[in-house]
Amino acid sequence: MRVEGITPILNVSDIQATFAWFEKWGWKKLWDWGTPPSFGAVGSGNAEIFLCLGGQGGRGKGKNPATFGPNGDQTADKGAWMSVFVDDVDAVHRVCVAAGLDVTHPPTNHEWGVREMHLRHPDGHVFRVGTGTGEHED
Repeated sequence: MRVEGITPILNVSDIQATFAWFEKWGWKKLWDWGTPPSFGAVGSGNAEIFLCLGGQGGRGKGKNPATFGPNGDQTADKGAWMSVFVDDVDAVHRVCVAAGLDVTHPPTNHEWGVREMHLRHPDGHVFRVGTGTGEHED
């Protein structure tokens, strides 16, 4: 078997607001389906994410202000977690902070060789946005 690609599907409570949320950190709305829309997609580069209004997976934002680190809780949010690799996580962080998005873990160099931040969607989906550092501890 050879997988050609994978497209996650996120359960969202407001599809139009989700299109706008993704656009704030550099994604583009690719298409929507239905009147009013109940399904659609966003994309950036070669990556694509489907959005489903009220279905296909779980969602739920936790009360945790941080998703990682000493006071973080990785289990409170009930949405999907995804890793998104970018060329400059610090630039993405600046864009997200300026847009007022929920950054739950600032850019941090981790021992697994990734400089990573966490970004939380209003429905509890968490994006681990990172850039490889070329270094890691064995």
